[in-house]
Amino acid sequence: MMIAIPDVLNAEQLAAVRATIDGGEWIDGNATSGHQSALAKRNRQLAEGSAAAREAGTVVIAALQACPTFIAAALPAKIFPPLFNRYAAGEAFGTHVDNAIRLGPDGLRVRSDLSATLFLADPGSYDGGELTVEDRAGAQAVKLPAGHMLLYPASSLHRVEPVTRGERIACFFWVQSMVRDDGARRILFDLDNAARSVAAAQGHDARPVIELTGVYHNLLRRWADA
Repeated sequence: MMIAIPDVLNAEQLAAVRATIDGGEWIDGNATSGHQSALAKRNRQLAEGSAAAREAGTVVIAALQACPTFIAAALPAKIFPPLFNRYAAGEAFGTHVDNAIRLGPDGLRVRSDLSATLFLADPGSYDGGELTVEDRAGAQAVKLPAGHMLLYPASSLHRVEPVTRGERIACFFWVQSMVRDDGARRILFDLDNAARSVAAAQGHDARPVIELTGVYHNLLRRWADA
């Protein structure tokens, strides 16, 4: 399941993140690459674990925890500490697949069920830089407004198209879901949305809402790892 989530960061949060990271230490983006990715990647990355990365990451995590659509779609068990990258003209990240396991600070181990890209630059400020994700429907190129996020299966082949003008700036991270199967997560997400729609129309105490909620939790109980 690939889903665009609007307004993960509001204007104040976006400004705070940009002010923090713009003054941070930027290094070669291959500092966190696996062997395959290093062959295709040309960008810069905010130094992992730096004060700027930790401060900006705290803002992002707080925003994610307050975002109902993210919680419903991802069913997060673990979130890898957010990373930040930037692509100037001529830089890109060729087609690749993310590592299945990401190792973070203090022994953190995250199974990468989902990848997330949170756009931090106005799309009119740069040309190119689309995030292209390949799935069964074909390749989909995505370029979202600043503060919006794309959530997609980490198992997907994907790439960042070459930037030809300006600078593409984004936050990226991985999520280990309580439900590792993408198809099962999609069913739960659709069921959650259906229950919310019925509740809005009939009230939260309506019998169909109670029954749909029961089905949702029974399926989650069956499929969840935790």
